[in-house]
Amino acid sequence: MRQEGWERRAKRVRLLLLDVDGVLTDGRIVLDEAGREFKFFNIKDGQGIKLLQQAGLRVGILSGRRSPAVRLRAKELGIRLLRQRVLDKGEALEAVLRKEKFRAEQICFVGDDLVDLPVFYRVGFAVAVADSVEDVKAKAHYITRHPGGQGAVREVCDLILKAQGKWEAATKKYFQQLR
Repeated sequence: MRQEGWERRAKRVRLLLLDVDGVLTDGRIVLDEAGREFKFFNIKDGQGIKLLQQAGLRVGILSGRRSPAVRLRAKELGIRLLRQRVLDKGEALEAVLRKEKFRAEQICFVGDDLVDLPVFYRVGFAVAVADSVEDVKAKAHYITRHPGGQGAVREVCDLILKAQGKWEAATKKYFQQLR
């Protein structure tokens, strides 16, 4: 796990951008005989995303594939910044920077494969999930302990909240004793 300077980078994050297949999912795509696609999302990742949002940070998705399941999951989590069928993630990042008024150093991107590298080169905090391809791990500022679809996104959310000193406020209601 590469950890040099990640805390300094995490402190600046205002937008968490996520790949889907291999990051929010374990990378498997299940198709039934009717051609319907099924994806498996980790509930802990969803909770981490909600904690970040409650702490005032934005979350978005950049995915190379278009999937109704991703659209539904994004809606369920209150993620309005959703870009699917992105052919060039570097160009998509530039469009997000222009439209959303963020600076590149304020963005954390979590990816797992070569198509994610153009974003890794540009953002302030590039994170590779544990089961990323080696070339992506080599360019990451941080490599998660958890693989994609198995809590990696939650790990990143928690890291950001703790680095920014927002963890206790974001989780306070869960630690209060019942009266």
